[in-house]
Amino acid sequence: MGNSNVTQHIETAQKTGVCQLCKVGLKEFPKDLEKLTKNLRSLDLTDNKLPDIPPSIGSYKLLKKLVLVRNKIEIIPNEIGNLKGLEHLSLDGNLLTRLPDSMSQLSNLRTLNVSENKLTHFPEAINSLKNLDAVNLSRNKITEIPGSVGTCQAIELNLNQNQISCLSENISQCPRLKVLRLEENCLNISAFTPKILKESKIALFAVEGNVFDMKAFHNLEGYDEYMERFTETKKKNRD
Repeated sequence: MGNSNVTQHIETAQKTGVCQLCKVGLKEFPKDLEKLTKNLRSLDLTDNKLPDIPPSIGSYKLLKKLVLVRNKIEIIPNEIGNLKGLEHLSLDGNLLTRLPDSMSQLSNLRTLNVSENKLTHFPEAINSLKNLDAVNLSRNKITEIPGSVGTCQAIELNLNQNQISCLSENISQCPRLKVLRLEENCLNISAFTPKILKESKIALFAVEGNVFDMKAFHNLEGYDEYMERFTETKKKNRD
């Protein structure tokens, strides 16, 4: 797609508030997008070659959805924290090693996808986000879940295919967590303490592909209490 087509898309977005520039070979954030700072609600730049996102991203105050999937982005600027109305953020398939602390200011964020990046630490900035429903951090290089996770508000947390060998018992304190996905990590059976199984609200533990046999998981103290929650949730979903 040539520059004229990009310009045409941006002109249309001035009327609709929605801009989709996927697979157009972008190597930098289009300067013409600055015309949309006052009305853009949704921006999708999937499948381009963007190496970064400029600090000016913080100017799009009405943005509710930002999709930057499969680019070459290494750093997200702190200014992203200015997007108070942002509800959906997709950053999967990039080269991110960390997320900025300013993400703790995204008070309306509901879904966050940062799968297939290079994160080595659990992004603690997300723990204070009260409206967060689903977080996907799968296929990164995270090695542990820290104690601060106890304040995480997410309902579903996907950490499949990382390098996690340490799981804080504070995961049992997450007030809304129902689904925890930890498949294909480096966890020992001892990571799943009675407190985690008995006291958490988690109704689905997906833990296959770690360094223990699933039979051992089924024999853990607290497994029966977990299965009660699992069965009750399944029944509610059927009803």
